[in-house]
Amino acid sequence: MKKITSKVVTAGIAASMVMSVGMMTAAEDQTYNVGVCQLVQHPALDAATQGFRDVLTEKLGDQVNIDVQNASGDSATCATIVNQFVSGESDLIMANATPALLAAVAGTNEIPILGTSISVYSVALDIPDEEWTGTTGMNVSGTSDLAPLDEQAAMFAELLPDAKTVGLLYCSAEPNSVYQVDAVEAVLKEAGVETKVYTFADSNDIASIVTQAAGEVDAMYVPTDNTAASNAEIINNICEPAGIPIICGEEGLCAGCGIATLSIDYYDLGCKTGEMAYEVLVNGADVSTMPIEFAPQFVKKYDAARCEALGIEIPDDYAAIETEE
Repeated sequence: MKKITSKVVTAGIAASMVMSVGMMTAAEDQTYNVGVCQLVQHPALDAATQGFRDVLTEKLGDQVNIDVQNASGDSATCATIVNQFVSGESDLIMANATPALLAAVAGTNEIPILGTSISVYSVALDIPDEEWTGTTGMNVSGTSDLAPLDEQAAMFAELLPDAKTVGLLYCSAEPNSVYQVDAVEAVLKEAGVETKVYTFADSNDIASIVTQAAGEVDAMYVPTDNTAASNAEIINNICEPAGIPIICGEEGLCAGCGIATLSIDYYDLGCKTGEMAYEVLVNGADVSTMPIEFAPQFVKKYDAARCEALGIEIPDDYAAIETEE
């Protein structure tokens, strides 16, 4: 009986070793298909996507296929892209910007979704504050690009102390923009600064709205708004000649039309998202319980040429935004 038992145990161990080797081989041979839906092309989102791709490619090499699709600023196109990823049975979807995230959530409740360049996940996903725990409880996690909004608002007093009226400019279709503007407006009002809100529905009416604002305010605030970022040149061509300085929510937007920002490195944010993707794909992390990750540091930056043109002096603790030659 002991001999029989010993043989059974030995056979079981051998079978287990064969299975383990087989699983290791399967893991090594497995190819992961990852779909990236990016709302629009502009420097911040481009950098986040690049960081994501670089990390996954470094970690997985030929084992990962990354399909990057750009929606050219159209939410309906985001939905079309996501549906393609779902029908193609992608192993993971990375959604770059809030409309892309919402399209992904509407498109699947099974495929893991990681967002990036999302300011506030609870706002984007309509999760009440009292229910928010730092995780979504659904097939979604990711990284946030939200900067300390009170510190962004404080830049007006630091750089533009004579500004009595500040225009708050954003796209009404982006819920995270609404959140940021509400927070900044509260700080400005508490400081005794008058505010005026200017919203545009899409890129078609941005020029007329900005022109109106430029004639009514002393300065402007533009949050991390994707529609504004993709139309930064239009905003700048109206505001800079009118002498209207703009504090921006992120560096790419600031380079296009602003004087200063408290910003993050979007490439680093994308890298963090890529690390999260690796944990989900390879190590089986449960995306529903993965906490939302935040940028590790924020930096005060300014656009040197625009500040010089507008006659604005910048303190020594600001770093100049590097421009491509």
